[in-house]
Amino acid sequence: MSEEVLAEMVANVWKVVAARGDEVGEGETICILESMKMEIPVEATASGTISELNVTEGGVVQEGDVIAVIE
Repeated sequence: MSEEVLAEMVANVWKVVAARGDEVGEGETICILESMKMEIPVEATASGTISELNVTEGGVVQEGDVIAVIE
C-alpha cells in the first residue's frame, strides 16, 4: 500500500533531503520548504521506500501537490 506525502501550503522547495529509492522511517524529513522566511520540514507519513519524489530544490509546490509517494 502506498502513502502520499502532500504539500500543506504554497511554498518554495528549499532543500531536498531524501532521494527516490531511499528507505525512510515515519517522521523522517523528506524535504524542507520555505514560505514567508520560515523553514517547514516535510516528514514521511509512514515508514517505507520512496517510490516517487516529485520536487527539486528551487521548485515551487502548491497546496495539495504530491511531494512523495512511500511504498
